[in-house]
Amino acid sequence: MRFALIPVLLAGFAGVAAPAASDKDPLAGRVAGAPVDCIDRSQLGGPDIIDNRTILYRQSLKRVWRNDLEAACQGLRPTATIIIQVYGGQLCRNDLFQAREPGAIIPGPICRLGKFTPYDLPK
Repeated sequence: MRFALIPVLLAGFAGVAAPAASDKDPLAGRVAGAPVDCIDRSQLGGPDIIDNRTILYRQSLKRVWRNDLEAACQGLRPTATIIIQVYGGQLCRNDLFQAREPGAIIPGPICRLGKFTPYDLPK
């Protein structure tokens, strides 16, 4: 079993811009596409935790992936770090993860990712 620690803060991703601090809705002006079960994690920035049911991953300036969790994940907050059990090069629906608050020794409960919905800027 392999674990990947994916920090909440975006840094060091070539070609992926972090959202501006003044962005109120990172999906504003974007068009939702059909949800998929898996996405390639090699080109992702993030995650950006919105609330205990929603995580965003930025793929590029034009595409943001929204993950709506299968159920609310207690302890998942914007300040948390997500620890995901990764199998291969993709993030997939039903992959398991835990959220850990800064300074905490023990991560929160095990939660599951949901489907990934692409949000693209209109052409």
